[in-house]
Amino acid sequence: MKVVARWRTAAAGACGWLAGISLTAMMLVTVADVVLRAALNKPIRGTLEIVELLLTCTFFLALPASFLREEHIVVDVVDGFAARWVPLLRRIAGVLAVLVMAAMAWQGGIAARDTLMFHDVTSDLALPRIWYWVPVLAGMIGAGIAAAAMLFLGKSGK
Repeated sequence: MKVVARWRTAAAGACGWLAGISLTAMMLVTVADVVLRAALNKPIRGTLEIVELLLTCTFFLALPASFLREEHIVVDVVDGFAARWVPLLRRIAGVLAVLVMAAMAWQGGIAARDTLMFHDVTSDLALPRIWYWVPVLAGMIGAGIAAAAMLFLGKSGK
């Protein structure tokens, strides 16, 4: 099962790198905008739209990695008094995660289709709004696949 562990590590790493690059770009654009605004009174046009798009990329591209690395926030209330229920509860949570990600991707796909059909663009830079939906859908579909994989692989990935 070392192949599976390598696959998990590689996929989580790729998602993490893409999210990290998006976060870094978002910070650099923000800093450049603030510096140019303060020093030269020349802000970067469309900074808000660029930062929105990069924030979308940061969050949704990191989502599959959080499933593959099992790095979700966990409140372990049940662990202390009913430890034997934990494996069952983890399976239920995995099934719910797959279902929720599938429903969100389905509804996001409908909204993305409408955005594409109506040629929606942003107000300042006239960026096609579909660009916002690409990382959202990729992240939700990737997270659903990752949740399903983790459901079958278990905690150790075996």
